[in-house]
Amino acid sequence: MTIHDFRGTVSTRGLTRSFKGRTVLRDVTLDIPRGQFVALLGESGSGKTTLLRALAGLDDDAESSGSYAVPQSVSVLFQDARLLPWLSVIDNLTLGLRHAQAVPEAQAMLEAVGIGDKAAAWPGTLSGGQKQRAALARSLLRGPDLLLADEPFGALDALTRLKMHALLFRLVERQRPTVILVTHDVDEALLLADRILVLRGGTIAEDHAVPLPHPRRTSHPDFERLRLRLLASLGVETDLI
Repeated sequence: MTIHDFRGTVSTRGLTRSFKGRTVLRDVTLDIPRGQFVALLGESGSGKTTLLRALAGLDDDAESSGSYAVPQSVSVLFQDARLLPWLSVIDNLTLGLRHAQAVPEAQAMLEAVGIGDKAAAWPGTLSGGQKQRAALARSLLRGPDLLLADEPFGALDALTRLKMHALLFRLVERQRPTVILVTHDVDEALLLADRILVLRGGTIAEDHAVPLPHPRRTSHPDFERLRLRLLASLGVETDLI
């Protein structure tokens, strides 16, 4: 059962999702306050994306039980930018928006993500990083109370990924949505999140606060301490790194 929470918070109660008899998400109970940035870590198959898709209402084919509450305004950011190739960049952003200020607001958002000069471009002419900037602009243009991001930077090269981290953080600080980010990258989680949940076997196995000041530095001793702890919880032999 889905409930719209107009306070902007996210909560689940006994959330379970199964596919063809295989339980992927098991009895998850969780509370995320408004404006918190949460990263989901875990091995492949641990339930991270299933939890995200459940909160996005994208798991209609699942056998389900339990309940969850999310804000009414939700945007989803995928690893694939999913821009329609037959529409210009700005038309991709404004698709479905009817208000008179949609185009100038979209142009301003493109400026904010650093591709204001690409408004009239076709998606096929953009680099991977530019496509993800456009996808991020599209998601935030709608002013969501909840942004669900499923490994949005996983396909980018290391330098572009770092630039996108800084961009996402800056825009999220301005708009203050609640954010849930699925990632396999421990450093990415530590650079961005206020809180990190480690999923294991479809359940939340660990819940870590990240009390590090921004801007964060990988050289900070507490960053390295948390990094080693998270890697160990993911089964990585840290003495080999």
